[in-house]
Amino acid sequence: MAVTHISEAEAVRNMMDVLMRVRSGEEVVIDDGKQPVSVVLESGWSKDPSISATLARIKASTEALGYEPVMDAAFAADMEEIVRKRKPRDHSAWD
Repeated sequence: MAVTHISEAEAVRNMMDVLMRVRSGEEVVIDDGKQPVSVVLESGWSKDPSISATLARIKASTEALGYEPVMDAAFAADMEEIVRKRKPRDHSAWD
């Protein structure tokens, strides 16, 4: 997968270009001049929205980028609470 680095200003000016690049399979890294701020890539949610598939995509993206994203402490706490309170999916309505 091709990785393109752009500035925040360029992302704002050319968001349609960013989205076209992502749709064509590129990964776009938005930098603030010192470090990456955001990574824009094809979501893949429609392909497999499971947690295990999402974690696999994150791992692959981390390896491709060469660094590991750092999670905000408050967001991490929220995610831990969500996982702790998670209930099994009810598929009965689908039958």
